[in-house]
Amino acid sequence: MNDTSPDRTEQELREALEALADGVRAAPDAYRTARGDWVRRERRRRLVLAVLIAVVFTLATLIGLWVLNQAPSEPGVIFSGIGNPVATGGVVSSPT
Repeated sequence: MNDTSPDRTEQELREALEALADGVRAAPDAYRTARGDWVRRERRRRLVLAVLIAVVFTLATLIGLWVLNQAPSEPGVIFSGIGNPVATGGVVSSPT
């Protein structure tokens, strides 16, 4: 068998990575700093989402009010109470 067997290569790689990992030391307050950054990003994300929801709701309300304001003030054919027999299903009421 040759010297570059998968088991030997894997073992050498594992030893090299372990030696590298042994030399790495985390800062004493690394967790606190990372968590603070995460909390700030989460707070900012929620604030942006709340503002976006408020803007969309406001725009939808304003557009709805504008559309309702554009409707004619006089009653149209549909709401006039005077209909043809086809529109009322063929039933014509006789005036009494």
